[in-house]
Amino acid sequence: MSRIIPFIAISFLLYSCIPLRIAPSIDDYKITKGRKFKKGLPKRKMFIFEDPKDADQFYNYVNIKFGLNDENVYDDVPFEIAGQQYFFSFYEVEIPTKTINLIPLVIDGLLDSADMDPILEDAHASRIGNWYIAIEAYADFDRDCLQENSLSREAVLKYLRAIKREYLSTHNYNEVVFKN
Repeated sequence: MSRIIPFIAISFLLYSCIPLRIAPSIDDYKITKGRKFKKGLPKRKMFIFEDPKDADQFYNYVNIKFGLNDENVYDDVPFEIAGQQYFFSFYEVEIPTKTINLIPLVIDGLLDSADMDPILEDAHASRIGNWYIAIEAYADFDRDCLQENSLSREAVLKYLRAIKREYLSTHNYNEVVFKN
């Protein structure tokens, strides 16, 4: 019995994957500094939510909803709240979950020690992508509308939550034009 326990432990170890990076899970949305969430994003506070749809779907949604005709869709998208002009920019961001797979690593190590070429190099690590939409909001009178001390924060958050809800619930974005 005492020899079986180490064998089982080694078996579990070899069949496991060791996570190197785990993509964040966001239930509804998150407000955080862009650069803190992912390098390359602006330093401003951002409204971030998971995007379960295919690539460029949010682009298509914004393009159709705001009638942008494929011009300046990512930057300076205008919207209005209570007679005040605001703008938003958005980023489609991927954060992959990255793991090391031990079995292919051990097999290739054994092949290498036998002076043979490795056959499972592509399987040493696996990546599963998670996509997010990150939106920053600003105005001529307010550089960062999502900052805690911004007077327009609550109104802009309410608007962005409505945009998120509409985007996730709409499949044919031309329907959005008729809702407006």
